[in-house]
Amino acid sequence: MNKVLLIEDDVILRENTAELLELSHYDVITAPNGKVGIEMAKNNLPDIVVCDIMMPLLDGYGVLEALAENSNTKHIPFIFLSAKTERKDVRKGMDLGADDYITKPFEEDELISAIESRLAKASILKDKNTIVEAEKPVSTDNDEIRTLNDLKNFFEDNGEEISYSQGDLVYEEGKNSNNIYLISKGLVKCHKLDEQGKSLTTAVYKEDDLFGYTSFTQNTTYQETATAIQETTLISLSKSELKNILTSNHNITLELIQLLSEDLTGVKDQLLQMAYSSVKKRAATTILMFAEKLNKKPEEAIRISRNDLASVAGIAIESLIRALSGFKDMGIIEIEGRNIKILDLNQLKSIH
Repeated sequence: MNKVLLIEDDVILRENTAELLELSHYDVITAPNGKVGIEMAKNNLPDIVVCDIMMPLLDGYGVLEALAENSNTKHIPFIFLSAKTERKDVRKGMDLGADDYITKPFEEDELISAIESRLAKASILKDKNTIVEAEKPVSTDNDEIRTLNDLKNFFEDNGEEISYSQGDLVYEEGKNSNNIYLISKGLVKCHKLDEQGKSLTTAVYKEDDLFGYTSFTQNTTYQETATAIQETTLISLSKSELKNILTSNHNITLELIQLLSEDLTGVKDQLLQMAYSSVKKRAATTILMFAEKLNKKPEEAIRISRNDLASVAGIAIESLIRALSGFKDMGIIEIEGRNIKILDLNQLKSIH
């Protein structure tokens, strides 16, 4: 049974989360603050640490730094659990070496999935870590890129920054896929045209997401078109340079495989929703998705075109407008021009 160390100063949240993990067959030990958490980690050597950021005595960043300096605990997978959602906070945690970052409030499946994937990754890396130090190749700058966050930092240090206005094409289906992109600011949708010329959105990428990866080894073309949904800044890196990084950094290859797997899961979920959900359900789910992608709180307005909403939902724009009008009449949302504000989050989630 895998052992989880949960470090959380909120008593109720700590007890509820611990119970959730125990019901999922984990051996759970808990700590009320960072100082106690460090001692428990050193004494118990858990398989994974789940830690809050904002805590008295010592915050989560301090906990991660302390564990990283100890030879016995530095390899333990570490997941931040926090209400802090700003990009700079997430990147700070990942720069310190965290394996994942889950924002509060979170779904049960989200936490369990994160723990399972990080434990699986740790197991894979442990099995692969059999190369003798003397047999390792001479170190290069690329050898310092060990995590997906390191790769994003490499993009920012070495890539080309490009700005796009709302509606600008980033790349077009059928064109040579020469570059991979990191979103520094903004929102990008990927979409395809069906035989009737109708646009179907296949993915929406937000700030700090990577996109544009097709084949890393073959000269294939882009399989979809990418368009900026709002004012967007991208950092571009050539596919050939990324290929060199992957060749010498196998850990990054595993990270990208995980990223591709998550993308495929998302596409499958979207197809299932389009196949079996009602028009109202698709519209509601799409509004919630954009709110999440844009990091909007319920009381903050979402500014997104009706065409983009309809495209992502996979419904006609007329059907979307009727659904939005219905939500407005029910008091679930408020509409002012292109702005949509969620008034009743729980009711919107319950639409079927």
